[in-house]
Amino acid sequence: MTADKSGWVIGKVLDAQVAARGDARFIQFEDEPALTFRGFDQHCNRAGNAFAAIGVGFDEPVAVMLNNRLECLWTWIGLSRIGAVHVGINTAYKGAFLTHVLTNTGARYGVVEREFLPWLADIEETAPDLATVYVPGPPLSPDDVPAFQRIQVRHFDELMDAPDTAIAGDITYRDTGMIMFTSGTTGPSKGVLMPHGHLYLFGLGMQSHMRMTEDDRYYICMPLFHAQGILMQFYAILIAGGSAVLAKQFRATSWIDEVRHHEATLTNLLGVMNDFVLRQPAKPSDKDNKLRMISAVPVTEETLAALRERFDVPKFNELFGMTECNLPIIRPYDAPDEAGCSGKVWDEHFEVIIADPETDDELPVGEVGEILIRPKQAYCFMQGYNGMEERTVETWRNLWFHSGDAGRMDERRYVWYIDRIKDTIRRRGENISSYEVEAVLLEHPAVAEAAAVAVKADEGGEDEVLACLVLKPDADPPAPDAVLDFCTPRMPYFAVPRYVEYLDDIPKTPSAKIQKNKLRDRGLSAAVWDRETAGYKVKRT
Repeated sequence: MTADKSGWVIGKVLDAQVAARGDARFIQFEDEPALTFRGFDQHCNRAGNAFAAIGVGFDEPVAVMLNNRLECLWTWIGLSRIGAVHVGINTAYKGAFLTHVLTNTGARYGVVEREFLPWLADIEETAPDLATVYVPGPPLSPDDVPAFQRIQVRHFDELMDAPDTAIAGDITYRDTGMIMFTSGTTGPSKGVLMPHGHLYLFGLGMQSHMRMTEDDRYYICMPLFHAQGILMQFYAILIAGGSAVLAKQFRATSWIDEVRHHEATLTNLLGVMNDFVLRQPAKPSDKDNKLRMISAVPVTEETLAALRERFDVPKFNELFGMTECNLPIIRPYDAPDEAGCSGKVWDEHFEVIIADPETDDELPVGEVGEILIRPKQAYCFMQGYNGMEERTVETWRNLWFHSGDAGRMDERRYVWYIDRIKDTIRRRGENISSYEVEAVLLEHPAVAEAAAVAVKADEGGEDEVLACLVLKPDADPPAPDAVLDFCTPRMPYFAVPRYVEYLDDIPKTPSAKIQKNKLRDRGLSAAVWDRETAGYKVKRT
C-alpha cells in the first residue's frame, strides 16, 4: 500500500513541530543554552534565505564539512527549504579523497570548519568549481586563513544576518535532499543521491521501532556527516517531537556521565564504541541514568549482557541499513533482544531476500547468501550514484539492490548478519575504500603494486587495514613507518594502514585481477610490520 508521503520533507516536518510545540525545548549543543523548536526554525530560515540570496539554486549541491555543531543542521534544513542539496563530507577527508567529493558534486559553495581550511588549500587547484566557503565559530583572524589563490573565505555569521522570514516553495519527497558518500571497492567513493522521502524514512524507522515520543531525549554523539547521526537520531527525534543534545564527538571516558548529565533516554552505539565504553573503569554511578533504550550495532551476547548489567538499560535495538537502501531490517520494539540478529524485514516498505551471490536466485530459509533489497515506496531509496551510472546499474542488477553483505533469514523473517562479501573495509565505524587506499599507496615512488585488505581487529568485530606492497625492482625498500608518513597527509587518519607487508608478488586471477580473498584468508604472517607494536602514532591533522 502506498503511503501518503506529502509531508515527508524535513522543512515540512519542522513546520509541523513548530505549529504543535513551538516554544518547547528542542535541541542544544553540549552545555550551551537550548533552542526551542521555533528558535531552531528561525536559524534554519536565515540560512535558507542567505543561500538563496547568494544565488544557490534548486538542486544545487553545497559542500558541508563540519564537526558536530548546530550550524550543520541549520545549513541542511536551510538548503532543503530552497530545494538545494546538502553534501555532507567526512571531516577526516583530505587529499584525493576530498578532491573527489568536490569534483564529483561540482559544489560552488561550502561551509567548512576553520581547522580544515589547510586541507582545502592543498587541493585548491584540483577542485576548480569551489569558489566560496563560509566558516562558523569565533571571528576569523589572518592566521586562520591559508593563502588561497582563488577560493574566498567568509564568516558563517554573514549567512545568519539574513532575515528569518518563512521560505515559500513546494519541495516534495521526490526532490533530492542530500548526497552522502559511501566507500567504493573497485573505484572511488560513490555519492548517494538521497531524495527527501528516503531521508524521512530513515527517521521514521528509528522513531517507530524505538517508540520515540515527545518525552524522549536523544544524546547524539555520532557525526552528522553520517546517516546514523543526522537521520537515524536527529531526524527521528524531530519526527517524534522530543528533544536532543548534540555532542561534538563520542568520548568514551565521559559517555555515561554526559548521558546522565543531560538526562537522555535514548542514544546509539556503533561497533567498537561498545567496547570502548565497557573498557572504562566501572563506577557506582553507572546505573544512575534515564536510558530506556540503546541502538547498539552490532553486539555479541557478552557485550549485550555487559551493557545491560553495567548501565541498567532495559532494552536494545539492532538493525541492518545502508546509506543507499535505508533501514529495511529493524528489530520490532516488542521482540526479544537477540545479539547478532539485525531484526525483522520492515515489510511495510521493503522487500528483502537472501540470494545466491553468483545467480541472484533466492535461497531456502536458513541458508547464508547475499542480502538483496528493493523498496515498496517510491523515492524512499537511493536514486543512484551521482555521476556514476555504471555503478548504479551494477548495484541494481536483476532489479535488486545488492548490499554486498552476507546474511541468513529464519522462518520468522528475521535476518542474521554474517559478514561482508565485497572488499569494503570497516574500521572505527567508517567504511574504507580499498581502491582509494591503494591509489595513495601506488603514488609512493618505491611501490609497484598495492593491495589493501581487511584483517580482523581484536575488538568490536571490526577491521584493521593490511597494506600488501610489491616494490619496484630498482627501488630502495622504504621503512614501513616511512610508508605511513607518506600516507598520513594524503588520506583520512582512519584509513592509514595498521599493518604493512612487502611481498614478491600479489596473487592474481588469469585476467590480472588481485585475489584479495587469498590475502585476507592468509591473515597476518610473521613478516608483517605492526604500527601499534612499533609505537607509531597516526596524526589526525
